[in-house]
Amino acid sequence: MGEKITGAQSLVLSLEAAEAGTVFGIPGGAILPAYDPLMDSTKVRHILVRHEQGAGHAAEGYAAATGRVGVCMATSGPGATNLVTPLADANMDSVPIVAITGQVPSAAIGTDAFQEADIRGITMPITKHNFLITNADEIPRAIAEAFHLASTGRPGPVLVDISKDALQAETEFAWPTQLDLPGYHPVTRPHAKQVREAARLIMAAKQPVLYVGGGVIRARASAALRTLAELTGIPVVTTLMARGAFPDSHPLHMGMPGMHGSVAAVGALQKSDLLIALGARFDDRVTGKLSSFAPNAAVIHADIDPAEIGKNRQADVPIVGDLAEILPELVIAIQAEQADGKVGEYEAWWSLLSRMRETYPLGYEAPDDGSLSPQYVIERLGIISGPESIYAAGVGQHQMWASQFIKYEHPNTWLNSGGLGTMGYAVPAAMGAKVGRPDATVWAVDGDGCFQMTNQELATCTINDIPIKVALINNGNLGMVRQWQTLFYSERYSNTDLQSFRIPDFVKLAEAYGCYGLRCDSPEQVDVTIEKAMAINDAPVVIDFVVHKDAMVWPMVAAGTSNDDIMVARAMAPDWGSDD
Repeated sequence: MGEKITGAQSLVLSLEAAEAGTVFGIPGGAILPAYDPLMDSTKVRHILVRHEQGAGHAAEGYAAATGRVGVCMATSGPGATNLVTPLADANMDSVPIVAITGQVPSAAIGTDAFQEADIRGITMPITKHNFLITNADEIPRAIAEAFHLASTGRPGPVLVDISKDALQAETEFAWPTQLDLPGYHPVTRPHAKQVREAARLIMAAKQPVLYVGGGVIRARASAALRTLAELTGIPVVTTLMARGAFPDSHPLHMGMPGMHGSVAAVGALQKSDLLIALGARFDDRVTGKLSSFAPNAAVIHADIDPAEIGKNRQADVPIVGDLAEILPELVIAIQAEQADGKVGEYEAWWSLLSRMRETYPLGYEAPDDGSLSPQYVIERLGIISGPESIYAAGVGQHQMWASQFIKYEHPNTWLNSGGLGTMGYAVPAAMGAKVGRPDATVWAVDGDGCFQMTNQELATCTINDIPIKVALINNGNLGMVRQWQTLFYSERYSNTDLQSFRIPDFVKLAEAYGCYGLRCDSPEQVDVTIEKAMAINDAPVVIDFVVHKDAMVWPMVAAGTSNDDIMVARAMAPDWGSDD
């Protein structure tokens, strides 16, 4: 007979066995039994956050920056429901996190007991899988399965809900040596015939594009992608989720496609005769009006999730598998084609793309009144802090500028909320990233709207010695909504003005949280202010960049319109140039 322990002790031993180095969470009644043995663990660091949403986004940031599973913990009822947004976010962006929640005692489940919520039912559509555990003996297996499910196949969030009586009951700890998950067999090895067919299509194409999505980063396949691109000489576009999967400085890189992508990247997709989609999901922000997206292109679609293939666009060559295995096999298949004397002829294609790149470079206009341009701030931040830093962005204009004007050279250095578009993501995600990669410089690039949703986590950062840096792009407005009101609602600015008379004063707010607060409102101060922040590493730093309120994100494909109608600074569609 093994030693008798509580379910709570078994949970802590399970987290240790799963190598969950850090847990972000807040205790409460139903989860309280777990917090007692957690206090004695030497292997699991618990970080007490200020809001459960912060715990979830911190787990996401930790996972996105390290590639390991992020872990968050909350109590029942409102504690658990506050994790819903991060779980939905992780589900959209394929982030491996495990959420552990307490639940009311099993005898009380279904009685509307104090702080009861059916979190399993609530999160069923937004988790990869979830568990309700009412028997203490089942805790180790559930945790082992949760970590396995979160990190294999298409990564995603898994929730383990444990009733209070299961945490208090006596049990024996036994970590499973093997997992039996009937029905869960993610395909990792691609079908060789499909790979050969893809290679043939690639060699025959005249205007191919590598359409790279976030799956390449999740698969840790960036090096293999670079090998494929350099072997073929095919242009590469990296979606918002894939920034850093291919170096921005590389001559084959066309930039980011999509609603606020570069003209050259959007044009490359529109004019393509073959899309090689790698870990991308033909999201509406990339395709614009789906029926007019890349109308002449055949499609090779490689993805670990078979449900994504053919979901939005029919694939001519579907390849299900792990990109870390697909890309090396595709390279071998193309080398075999080349050995047979086949060569891709892309000279005319590159001349058209180069013309687009030169005619419509990514740029911005400085404000006439000498005030601070947000694009300039972000561009200088990227140059001064450099491509080894990690940048986590909130959602809105500042997110788009950070994706456009910072140059990314490495995977896992750009963290943002892509699919769900969650305001308030940046500060807690930066916190989680800094915990996971303490030696890296971590910037939260945030807007004044986003920042006011989760800035309480600065207290967590200060107290736990997590010195993130925050570049607050403060235009006093909900900037992206204001942009839409300017363009589509006759400049009727309904409920987008956030600031009058500096409420709150972000420098004072930063100082109240134990951070350094700096303010910058002129172009001359930008470099020196960023350098000052870079030199401070004993506490978090917040820079309040007071920027012009009418700066806009360009280019822009308005929602529901065709990519062919991309707008360049209020001018209408560009002339792509002829195909001949």
